[in-house]
Amino acid sequence: MAYRELPLPPFFDPSKVGEVWKVPYQERAEEAEKWAKQHHIPPAANDHFRICLVAVDVQNTFCIPGFELYVGGRSGTGAVDDNRRLCEFIYRNLAVMTQICPTMDTHQAMQIFHSIFLVNDKGEHPAPFTLISTEEVEKGVWKFNPALCQSLQIDEVYGQRHLLHYTRTLKQGGKYDLTIWPYHAMLGGIGHALVSAVEEAIFFHSVARYSQPGFQIKGDHPLTEHYSVLGPEVLEDPDGKPIGQKNVKFIEQLLQFDAVIIAGQAKSHCVAWTIDDLLEDVFVRDKRLAEKVYLLEDCTSPVVVPGVIDYTEQANAAFQRFAEAGMHVVCSTDPIENWPGIML
Repeated sequence: MAYRELPLPPFFDPSKVGEVWKVPYQERAEEAEKWAKQHHIPPAANDHFRICLVAVDVQNTFCIPGFELYVGGRSGTGAVDDNRRLCEFIYRNLAVMTQICPTMDTHQAMQIFHSIFLVNDKGEHPAPFTLISTEEVEKGVWKFNPALCQSLQIDEVYGQRHLLHYTRTLKQGGKYDLTIWPYHAMLGGIGHALVSAVEEAIFFHSVARYSQPGFQIKGDHPLTEHYSVLGPEVLEDPDGKPIGQKNVKFIEQLLQFDAVIIAGQAKSHCVAWTIDDLLEDVFVRDKRLAEKVYLLEDCTSPVVVPGVIDYTEQANAAFQRFAEAGMHVVCSTDPIENWPGIML
């Protein structure tokens, strides 16, 4: 079929994007099939030019005001505005989006970036947003919490060795210092769920195009961080044993598409490092593959905690570097047929 932008479905309410609510699945499924017939939308299996949308961590914990790690950006309304545009982008381009792959940050309480993992000499835990440096671990300012040994099935000596190894590895790799994050994206909790409006859009797409979403779970290993969906920050423990691995299967899957669009939260962390990992793999294979990647810059925001941290400049610098490597920085409101390299 010839490309054309579709209208927004009548049920979509942009004013509700910043809220949590129950998606009426059965009703939406029936509407999706009618919508596909009304607008002559073919099954995704018929696509001759295959497009994948990677929606990074579009979860309540990052995207709903008042939740644990709401990404407000400098405007304060960053993730809400991003997700309104993302929903509209999905609906307008429903007929040409082959598959949507949401990534899901997934945590439990006892993980290396949560307060409970560390203690000082007084038995106190570091406050959220504390940066843990290698020097502090070496000096014993912060130590592994031995009360976690039984739950994590490790001993105190190993836990301390791992903490020191971990912070050193981050430093050597030029990464941010180990950051203590508020408890967030807790498995089984409401913060872990996709934003309702985005979940609804993905579900509607799935039924309208007979395309199963490709959910990607990340971040559930207690001994390493997992900003990028394509691999953890630290791959080995102090003894050289693997504690995580690259998501080679997902990388291979993405590279089979003719175009890969990336959006989500946060621009400075999980989005940037996912793109970084993809770019690294692309450069090993063929640098020209970078040209099939499109970054929806108006559907992602950086981490900004007023008066505490502001990663806006780092996020913008990363996107500039991605553009210089051949990736396309695009706007969700621009007709997709006008993007360079898109052949619909």
